[in-house]
Amino acid sequence: MAPLSSATMVEESPLISSGFVYRLMAGVAVLAALTVAISVGGNWFGEKISLAGHTTDTKPISTTIGDDTLRLAANTIRFPSERLNGPAERVDLYLTWPQMQGYSEADRLRFDDISQSSSLIFLQISQSTMSRDMSGRLGPIYSQLMDGASYAGPFGLTAHRLRADAGYNGEILLTASRSGETDYVVRCLLPSSPALATSGDCQRDVKVGKDLSVLYRFSSNQLGDWRTMDAAIQDFVKTRLVDDAAPAAMAVDGR
Repeated sequence: MAPLSSATMVEESPLISSGFVYRLMAGVAVLAALTVAISVGGNWFGEKISLAGHTTDTKPISTTIGDDTLRLAANTIRFPSERLNGPAERVDLYLTWPQMQGYSEADRLRFDDISQSSSLIFLQISQSTMSRDMSGRLGPIYSQLMDGASYAGPFGLTAHRLRADAGYNGEILLTASRSGETDYVVRCLLPSSPALATSGDCQRDVKVGKDLSVLYRFSSNQLGDWRTMDAAIQDFVKTRLVDDAAPAAMAVDGR
């Protein structure tokens, strides 16, 4: 038989080689794998973005600060880095007001939408660095910093201006007498309009437990609740002290 000419060999060779088919199929497989990875990773990343550091997990976290140990629901702890068992210098919390609950899907917008953040309370719990809390500092410290006569403040509180050189940047000191207790004392930056209030206009600190300082910040729009809020915050912390609370009182469901 006569050998095939080069032209005949070209005509009879397959249009798509087996090597090309293999490379094509391998490429399709890689693309499929990437698609799955992107889909899974996208869902995971999207979930992380939507949570923005929040968690709906209510598992108990035991945090020891100085001589005090707290048992807190994870979803009440503001920062992921602080949701660890063991000793800590401080722990930051955020709670809905007046429900005193941590982050949940039902209240997601209250945590994510800045326009609704005035319904939150922010707590910072640390070891006391001063012998007196804010109420205890009224006589020896704040009374020396007042500027001019006091005047009627909102919600039955008495307002006191603080000296410009005291470093409080326009804050007003608000006080009220309480039967059988030390005076209530809070510092606030009072906005000219309720619409201009922020989630941290007012701040107050109280001593709880063996040696804890609880600094809490809240919106001036919530000043009308100053009595019930102060009691609720102290009760919230006290009932989560491991040594001082009965097991039934140590709520770990985000409340």
